[in-house]
Amino acid sequence: MLGMALAALDGTIVSTAVPQIVGDLGGFAVFSWLFSGYLLAVTVTLPVYGKLSDTFGRKPVLIAGIILFLIGSLLCATAWNMASLIAFRVVQGLGGGALQGTVQVIAADLYPLKERPKIQAKLSTVWATSSVAGPALGGLLAGYADWRWIFLINLPVGAVALWLVIKYLHEPNRATSTEGAASDRTPRRRVDWAGALAVFATGALLLTALVQGGVAWPWISVPSFAFLGGSAALAAVTVVIERRATDPIIPGWVWRRRTIAAVNLALGALGLLMVAPTVFLPTYAQSVLGLGPIAAGFVLSAMTLSWPISAAFSSRVYNRIGFRLTAIIGISLAMLVLLAFPLLPYPGQAWQPALIMLLLGAALGIFQLPLIIGVQSTVGWSERGTATASILFCRQVGQSVGAALFGAVANGVLAARLTNAPTPGLPDDLDSVSKALENPATLTAEAADYLRRAMDSAVDYVYLGAAGAAAVSLLVLIFVAPRRFPVLKDPE
Repeated sequence: MLGMALAALDGTIVSTAVPQIVGDLGGFAVFSWLFSGYLLAVTVTLPVYGKLSDTFGRKPVLIAGIILFLIGSLLCATAWNMASLIAFRVVQGLGGGALQGTVQVIAADLYPLKERPKIQAKLSTVWATSSVAGPALGGLLAGYADWRWIFLINLPVGAVALWLVIKYLHEPNRATSTEGAASDRTPRRRVDWAGALAVFATGALLLTALVQGGVAWPWISVPSFAFLGGSAALAAVTVVIERRATDPIIPGWVWRRRTIAAVNLALGALGLLMVAPTVFLPTYAQSVLGLGPIAAGFVLSAMTLSWPISAAFSSRVYNRIGFRLTAIIGISLAMLVLLAFPLLPYPGQAWQPALIMLLLGAALGIFQLPLIIGVQSTVGWSERGTATASILFCRQVGQSVGAALFGAVANGVLAARLTNAPTPGLPDDLDSVSKALENPATLTAEAADYLRRAMDSAVDYVYLGAAGAAAVSLLVLIFVAPRRFPVLKDPE
């Protein structure tokens, strides 16, 4: 839990210190790469760490991840300009990929199926606590100490986590197993480094195109075509390398088995829909409802409070009706909740979207955890890291795709409202909209109200798109996932 807290706190604690960081180091035009660079490194290393944990064991991979994350944190605290800070954030992300994936796998290794919901719920509380405490802690350190302390604070926490892992994590010798394959107590020690490099390069180009498209350059532009074309070409090369590899980083069975393939697609859609609350709800709360940043954060935190609670109780449901049907119920409820968001009155009260988020978190807790536990229960020790990493990788890629897709939707709605605006005195371009909403005194009352309504409409369309992503996940579970997951018996 301490190891996961390092990764969970990282995003929220840094976001509140951005003004101080930019004021000290400069680089306002590229500061978004503080987050994009970290996200890229985490996402593209997930499959690699998953395979390494299946090959060499979880403990060495987790130890290496913690050490790399702490080295990156120390380097971030010594950054002398924005370029160096971004580079060191990538180093942090290289360690963060090991933390996010390996902790989930260790939980499945140490606890039998009946006890996994309890430990997974405890792990979920780490993320819930971090979403609330991170912004407050980051604001305090940036405002009353120095922004460099938001990275230095990782060192004592990480040191304790590292000591606990080294001293108390003892991996039992278990027979490795695969679906339909004989057990083999000798894990292979070959590492497909060519495949790892190909996966890393493909993911880096694709995610760079998705993260920066429409931000650093237009979607229809030479850089977009270059990155997307390059990622497609590298994807083809990756497929060739992985087919020839003796022990590939992303083995074909990840997509040949219906259970894992269906969950990968379903949680990829989850990453897509999560963009609506995590990215656009704070903007909605501040621009439409007129809340401050801290209050807007509490509206979003309602989701993180109900999520671990419902996840903890999900075992009572899936033990009776199965993993698939439980997930179907959860995503169906989530779709209805997302469809309810556009029905909120304008401008409305803060408790209304907070209630929506509370219900959404409860629905998604019922949806996600049974799928993760279900997949981990269908594979043996030697495949669990790879299977878990593939799930997390698809969810991260879905989130990147969602940010690009829904960003384009919101921008399109705002552009249309500005073009057809009957009210004079509105901003001429999208870049000026946020500035105008931050300083409504620069607009007439009529223009400010029109702009808020335009933002309200844009976020409504994003939530409708998120409901569509939930519908895709539902269809995958109904038509692709097997009726019963082929669960393996826990070893004695």
